Amino acid sequence: MGVHDPDSDNNGVVRCVRSENIPFVIISTTNGFYSLVTDSDLDRERASEYNITVTCSDEGVPSLSSSVTLTLQISDVNDNAPVFERSSYEAYIVENNTPGLSVFTVKARDADWNQNARVSYILEDSSVNGVPVSSYVSVSADSGVIHAVRSFDYEQTRDFQFLVKAQDGGSPPLSSNTTVKIMIQDQNDNAPQVLYPVQTGGSLVAEIVPRSADVGYLVSKVVAVDVDSGQNSWLSYILQKAPDRALFEVGLQNGEIRTIRQVTDKDAVKQRLTVIVEDNGQPSRSATVIVNVAVADSFPEVLSEFTDFTQDKEYNDNLTFYLVLALAVVSFLFITCLVVIISVKIYRWRQSRFYHSNLPVIPYYPPRYSDTLGTGTHQHVYNYDVCRTTDSRKSDCKFGTANSQNILIMDPGSKGTMQRIQCEKSILDEPDSLLE
Repeated sequence: MGVHDPDSDNNGVVRCVRSENIPFVIISTTNGFYSLVTDSDLDRERASEYNITVTCSDEGVPSLSSSVTLTLQISDVNDNAPVFERSSYEAYIVENNTPGLSVFTVKARDADWNQNARVSYILEDSSVNGVPVSSYVSVSADSGVIHAVRSFDYEQTRDFQFLVKAQDGGSPPLSSNTTVKIMIQDQNDNAPQVLYPVQTGGSLVAEIVPRSADVGYLVSKVVAVDVDSGQNSWLSYILQKAPDRALFEVGLQNGEIRTIRQVTDKDAVKQRLTVIVEDNGQPSRSATVIVNVAVADSFPEVLSEFTDFTQDKEYNDNLTFYLVLALAVVSFLFITCLVVIISVKIYRWRQSRFYHSNLPVIPYYPPRYSDTLGTGTHQHVYNYDVCRTTDSRKSDCKFGTANSQNILIMDPGSKGTMQRIQCEKSILDEPDSLLE
């Protein structure tokens, strides 16, 4: 800054000062010129603009002065990395979610200005159970919204975590990371699984109860598990069906099957109990188990009862199978025969049509009715033309009764009409001899 006072001596001596509480000082460089220099580091994030007032006064009496105000704007440099609102996040999502569902949003801020403050979000490379985390979640680069890429299963993955990086647009760019932990919440999507008694398809497993069993006798115990968690895995046992409900009961919480009265000789040997195992989820899921109970004192008695039952069941199953097989075979044979018969009929019809259209016509002239020399009683020779084929046995040719005379009479009054009076008897007896 150049400052000039036209007075002389002390009246022309000038001293300049600046306003308070600013990081600047005024230094006199040469006669009448002053420099405004920084006194400490400038930080645009703390003060982006300064209004500096410089006052210059002389040494005269009275002192005269003048002031000038300078407006100083601080330009930005990329000296601040993005900062997340929290150092770590936790988000919850219910299993069996829809892929693409928005799970959570992370947010970071950058104190810089303009392009240096523009934040982008990047999912850091990592793996979950040996699978890239990018196959589980994705992060929107502009908004920081985390989306689920797949449908989660609580029974396979209960939680996982990953890093999200926030990077600004400065040069060089600055960045920071935060940890995000996804907690998968259980849903009642699994029915209870019965471990005991084992449900086999072919054989029957029966629990033996002696007829001398007292009240409270432990017959068996239904053991089941539910892979869900919390109240979704709490199980209840209910006796749904029994031949005699007054004989057995099932513990609601433990699944124990006990007798509730004394076993008598009138009780049936085979007892089939149906127990329902139900969880406490909403809506609840259940499984059904069949418990076979044999009320007997000896094993042979039990074996005879349940063996007959098994054999009858197997016999009925085998009988049904063979009946279905026999029906299928008979249907196949019937259809095959029908197709063969129709094919043969079509073949014969085509062959007959072919022979009738292609065989030559063989004319036949009876020798006994021809007058080759023209010396007979007739002025003209009259012959019958008999045309026969090799299949002539099927023709409609008919002959009259044969006589001993062989005469052809021509009625003079007729107009070209010849009447056959007699025919050769041999022709009547054997029509096919004409072709020999």
